[in-house]
Amino acid sequence: MGPLSAVSDLADRLRLAGAVWRLLRADAVLPRETPLVAAPATLRALAVLGRLIGGSAARRGRPGERLAAALEREGPVAIKLGQFLSTRADVFGAAFADDLSRLKDRLDPFPTAVARREVEAALGRPIGELFQAFEDPVGAASLAQVHPAVWADGRRVAVKVLRPGVEAAVAADIRAMRLAAEFVQRHAPGLERLEPLAFAETVARALRLELDLRFEAAGADELGQAMAADGYMTAPDVLWDGVGRRVLTLGWAGGRALSDPDTLEHLGADRPRLARQLIQGFLAQALDHGVFHADLHEGNLFVSEDHRLVAVDFGIVGRLGLAERRYLAEILWGFINRDYTRVAEVHFAAGYVPASHNQAAFAQALRAVGEPVFGRRAAEVSMSRLLTQLFDVTGLFDMRLRPELVLLQKTMVTVEGVGRRLDPQLDIWSAAEPVVRRWMTDALSPIRRLGAFVDTARAALERMAREPAGSGPN
Repeated sequence: MGPLSAVSDLADRLRLAGAVWRLLRADAVLPRETPLVAAPATLRALAVLGRLIGGSAARRGRPGERLAAALEREGPVAIKLGQFLSTRADVFGAAFADDLSRLKDRLDPFPTAVARREVEAALGRPIGELFQAFEDPVGAASLAQVHPAVWADGRRVAVKVLRPGVEAAVAADIRAMRLAAEFVQRHAPGLERLEPLAFAETVARALRLELDLRFEAAGADELGQAMAADGYMTAPDVLWDGVGRRVLTLGWAGGRALSDPDTLEHLGADRPRLARQLIQGFLAQALDHGVFHADLHEGNLFVSEDHRLVAVDFGIVGRLGLAERRYLAEILWGFINRDYTRVAEVHFAAGYVPASHNQAAFAQALRAVGEPVFGRRAAEVSMSRLLTQLFDVTGLFDMRLRPELVLLQKTMVTVEGVGRRLDPQLDIWSAAEPVVRRWMTDALSPIRRLGAFVDTARAALERMAREPAGSGPN
């Protein structure tokens, strides 16, 4: 290791040490509600010292709330880390994950003059050629901020601009995060299901994608087409002439933000209809198109003047292959119809539960999860409660959830929460049933089955053609 590398490594370790110390003082690592017995001795001592030094104000609220507040103060990588931790209710519990899922990163904006220079540099044209007007920001986060503007043809648009120098700050924080993951991997064997090193790489990869706004533009365009095909919600158009690595220009969402408590009353919107459209729109994206908006909280949803849901912020896009889509549909359909044997068969056929376990016993465990939600009023039937219990069951049967399914389930819980706040009497299963039934009917049709058989046969033939002669069994 050369002198510069040694200095960089020391800086990363100091950065990590400072972040850990601030988290300990906020009682956000090994919180007082958690026994310290299983933690490494050094970390136990630091946790006790942090609690003694930290003020009482820093220790208010639930552990997840304290960690969310502390991570928010640490910057973009810490915020993204918390958002990903919120997808692991199977490891940390539903309440802790839900508290982390509310992480926001509202920061002071950088000057509009700087944003204008960034736009010109990214798009290679004077800003006056692109926009009739370019206004001060309406929202600023840790990675970027958004400016209202008027496009050259008179359209109202939103321009997202990355913060100057954010790439270097993120790179330094990612290196510190990897050091933390290595420490957890060595000293916290109880968190092996989280797979710390792989988890850190997932966070780093997601951040690198978010630092290239061309990827977000592509996701917005793809999801916009899917939403237009289904009609449950809409997305702003992408203005490709206003897209660069550090700049993204979308049509103005219009309407009013769902996060504004006065929105629904002001518009006189049909709350039950919006709630159903949200549930059905998300499921249609996932099942029909294999791509879904994975951050559908109130801050990313608007209600238009004609009472339609408009989605924004496409930084996190989830994807499902055909096998995962079938898995999702079969699981939901099985629970809707209380066919726990079929749900168990799907888990085993997909390889999500090791074959060493007993399928009938797994079906029995699924019945224990599903039956308590039936026979209750619609308002009492919670998909998030069912998913939380399903996490517990899968842990008992050594099920390792694939990352795309974890993101899907996390989004389902978020969507249910928003739906319930729109309509406290929302019947989640009734809203989901027509979308799932339509997909199942189509997927199990003779034509679709024949197509799947042809695709499988073609793939097998292509594999055989690629094998060198004589490589088969003797």
